[in-house]
Amino acid sequence: MSRTPYPTDLTDRQWKLIEGHVPRPKPGGRPARYTRREVVNAILYQTRNGCVWRALPHDLPPYRIVFHYFRAWQADGTWDKVHDALREKVRQAVGKNPKPSVAIVDSQTVKGTEFSAPNGYDGGKKGGRPQAVRGR
Repeated sequence: MSRTPYPTDLTDRQWKLIEGHVPRPKPGGRPARYTRREVVNAILYQTRNGCVWRALPHDLPPYRIVFHYFRAWQADGTWDKVHDALREKVRQAVGKNPKPSVAIVDSQTVKGTEFSAPNGYDGGKKGGRPQAVRGR
């Protein structure tokens, strides 16, 4: 890195934890111009500071490249793999089983039925009659 680091940049130790989960450049074709670490640093900068992609600083990779990798890694599950690996490390560090065995579900966020449409007949509704649509 030939630039001044941002507070959101990964340390060497942090990068080693996730490096194996970030896809390597594909063989053949044009060589990658930016390291995967710099791309991840740019993504972390954007997510931490909440700026629009076009507002990434000029010393980070161009926003189009960064956004491309962000979406590609989102689609192929890379972020899920990184999250799962880090969660397992944290759980092990506090002496827990790496895989969670219990989940808590908030009842207000879970649908009570398979269909959310109202059931039964309500005589007060006008239905699809033309008078109801025209407001008569």
